[in-house]
Amino acid sequence: MAKPVTAAATDGIAVMSFETALAELETIVAKLESGQAPLAESIAIYERGEALKSHCEMLLKSAEARIEKITLRNGVPTGTEPLDA
Repeated sequence: MAKPVTAAATDGIAVMSFETALAELETIVAKLESGQAPLAESIAIYERGEALKSHCEMLLKSAEARIEKITLRNGVPTGTEPLDA
């Protein structure tokens, strides 16, 4: 059974821009990969990393939903349609 993420792990994430969240996530990954953090800290920053990853994915999905491609008929834009169409 999955352990609930602590409030400290998600503190402030909801208002972060994609770039800010990604930068923090990269810092967490580097720290975990270095193996220098004590176990308790590693678990805490891993939880925060998971929350940051989810936030980044949500922001990307939101951005993708807004992207439209321009349709052309004889070289003239005729409208837009969803990117996934």
